[in-house]
Amino acid sequence: MDAAAENRPRPMLEALNSERIRDLWSKTYNTEGKPDWSHIFPYYHDDIIFEDSIQRVEGKKEFMAMCSRLAQRCEKINMEILGIVEGDHQIFFQWRMAISYKRWPNTALNGCTYITMADDNRINTQRDYFDLWGTILNGIPLLRKSYWNFMHRYFG
Repeated sequence: MDAAAENRPRPMLEALNSERIRDLWSKTYNTEGKPDWSHIFPYYHDDIIFEDSIQRVEGKKEFMAMCSRLAQRCEKINMEILGIVEGDHQIFFQWRMAISYKRWPNTALNGCTYITMADDNRINTQRDYFDLWGTILNGIPLLRKSYWNFMHRYFG
């Protein structure tokens, strides 16, 4: 892209709200195979900061590469959005995800996502929250019971 194209104002995107989030994310995580983020990438700011339980990614190119790596590692991802709360330039939603990795059984994951948007309606921060260790250890029969006993004993 040339310098003039980079400096041109971008057209304003349709504002993200609970209905639009449900629509976009339902197309991203489908029942017909690997996830596809191509339709949602325009909603991400060039300077997006993404964080979850295991990583922090800065920049749209790096975010897109992270999404590509996830798609390569898994066979299928399904997501059900359980609830959404929206405010001024921010949206918080709760979800349940089922991931099928190569050579591993389906893994259920519950979590939530908090996003903030810039004035042009693009996502400039996204933070995903989920219990990574509980999800991993639930898939290991010998460790599952010990992990949850430990968690209940020390954390209620």
